[in-house]
Amino acid sequence: MALHDRTILVTGGAGFIGTHTVVQLLSEGFTVWIIDNLDNSVLEAIERVRDLVGAELSRKLHFNLGDLRNKADLEKLFSQTKFDAVIHFAGLKAVGESVVNPRRYFDNNLIGTINLYEIMAKYNCKKMVFSSSATVYGQPEKIPCVEDFNLMAMNPYGRTKLFLEEIACDIQKAEPDWKIILLRYFNPVGAHESGKLGEDPKGIPNNLMPYIQQVAVGRLPELNVYGHDYPTRDGSAIRDYIHVMDLADGHIAALQKLFISEDIGCTAYNLGTGQGTSVLEMVAAFEKASGKKIPIKLCPRRAGDATAVYASTEKAAKELGWKAKYGIAEMCRDQWKWASNNPWGYHSKP
Repeated sequence: MALHDRTILVTGGAGFIGTHTVVQLLSEGFTVWIIDNLDNSVLEAIERVRDLVGAELSRKLHFNLGDLRNKADLEKLFSQTKFDAVIHFAGLKAVGESVVNPRRYFDNNLIGTINLYEIMAKYNCKKMVFSSSATVYGQPEKIPCVEDFNLMAMNPYGRTKLFLEEIACDIQKAEPDWKIILLRYFNPVGAHESGKLGEDPKGIPNNLMPYIQQVAVGRLPELNVYGHDYPTRDGSAIRDYIHVMDLADGHIAALQKLFISEDIGCTAYNLGTGQGTSVLEMVAAFEKASGKKIPIKLCPRRAGDATAVYASTEKAAKELGWKAKYGIAEMCRDQWKWASNNPWGYHSKP
């Protein structure tokens, strides 16, 4: 079956990583259905996707307002369309919020996903690419993080990802006709090079780059840097930042593997660059890309934050034929283009 005959369901497809992946899926010829409850995203993002891919391709994009926690929403979708695979992004993702409100995370991330598996099984759609996270490594004993490390999440958000990885592997073991690829993202940043799509979190951002971006456009007065006494080269925490377009391409590579390989089982891949960058280095790179000074405030470490985490990327390179193409300079360039074109995200000024 040719790629352009395949239909993919993207849960959470209106979100940051979802929209960028949908652009790449449509460009590759797939038919795409999105289900999203717009909890942390907006319809305008879908309109921008249509605009970017053009009238011809946007005919292959269908949007459904729905919530995975409501089985009837899924039932309705699967009963009217035959899906060849699911890319499952939908979920809440703020570490701090998960510590304060774990039940909200268990409800959204766990129950939504369990419902999704039940309906997929009922309609015999047994291929999934799942959004996991580097948080499953916790505070790793050594770096880079390799896929077969012992996993140990340090907060409720990370634990939902870890539980869901285990659930995926249990289902696949019990029903070997499932093929599931778990993608462990490191720190997604950047934006579509057009400057039309990017990250637009509701409320105060939890992640470094949207926070820097809001300081750069004048929405926030300064950047809080959590932890400046880590045992790292400049005292700030080290992470593996990856361009969202590289991440989107990683999903295409994973899908293609689901369609062409037989013995996938339930397999995890890291998606990162394999390079660690400190928070302060990232701030400096963004200042260079934007020409803006970013005032910073040094704050105490946050509970549940690891010192240094970056990926070993060999397995994805070898088995998916995927490798990150973009460096920090491009991530900051594209993020700034999005921010300067859309200082209030997808909204006009409030």
